[in-house]
Amino acid sequence: MTEHTFSIIKPDATRRNLTGKVNAVIEDAGLRIVAQRRIKMSRAQAEKFYEVHSERPFFGELVDFMTSAPVVVQVLEGDNAVARYREVMGATNPAQAADGTIRKLFAESVGENSVHGSDSLENAQLEIAQFFSADDIVG
Repeated sequence: MTEHTFSIIKPDATRRNLTGKVNAVIEDAGLRIVAQRRIKMSRAQAEKFYEVHSERPFFGELVDFMTSAPVVVQVLEGDNAVARYREVMGATNPAQAADGTIRKLFAESVGENSVHGSDSLENAQLEIAQFFSADDIVG
């Protein structure tokens, strides 16, 4: 089933000019980038995006990190896109990520792990709506 999922190429990756390399891994995995925008996430955007973690001790650090440099927000399309992209990203801890995954290839640490991807179809729809309108997504 063709789905859409949401991706963020995080500040640690954009700072190192890895957007093209990350996109190549995404596309080589059979996912299409149907919307993409480079933005500087505002503090309010980051706090809203990560509000599910607002009670966690790392919340402030996470918001600071996500607003520290530009990010690339994306909508990816493909068969079972949510599960496929999570597989392509690799484990949150790059030391545990499988070879060839984005995090194994590019992540610097658990916190600076280069990419975010939605964990469910429902969250993908909510996350996409925070950054894109339906008119932005061209299949």
